[in-house]
Amino acid sequence: MLKTNNKGFTLIELLIVIAVIAILAAVVFVALDPLTRFRDARDSRRWADITEELNAIKVDQIDNGGAYLAAIAATNAGEVYMVTDGVVASGCDDQNAFCDTNVTSDTSCVDLSGLVTEGYLGGIAVSPNGAGTWTSSLSGFTLQRGATGIITVRACESENTTEIWVAR
Repeated sequence: MLKTNNKGFTLIELLIVIAVIAILAAVVFVALDPLTRFRDARDSRRWADITEELNAIKVDQIDNGGAYLAAIAATNAGEVYMVTDGVVASGCDDQNAFCDTNVTSDTSCVDLSGLVTEGYLGGIAVSPNGAGTWTSSLSGFTLQRGATGIITVRACESENTTEIWVAR
């Protein structure tokens, strides 16, 4: 009498285990969705940066008896300006394809480096790169002064929301 030793798994059992593991991995990957988490993280950084910039602008205004930084006071009411760390002669609207609210014109930049030299900001914030490529010369943040003096700071790009902005 011949006795066979059938220890191990059949091909069907192995395929079922592999299929179950694949389904579980897919569910976990969809639940974690790393691409969305990266976008959310960049949007959170943008929210923090524009809030910090607007706070610095307002504290500077209070410290100077209600007067805005000279660069902000020189802006035209209603126009949208790209925030920079220095004088940029042109190219301020070069990244409009990536902005939720477009910069008004090619020369519409506002130099907020005065907030850095006066100690209100550690440095000009640069938006995390999403679709656009941002530098300190074209920061990815915009500023708009309303006719009544309300300042709106926006992130050019938003990835998981319609627009990122604060106003005071």
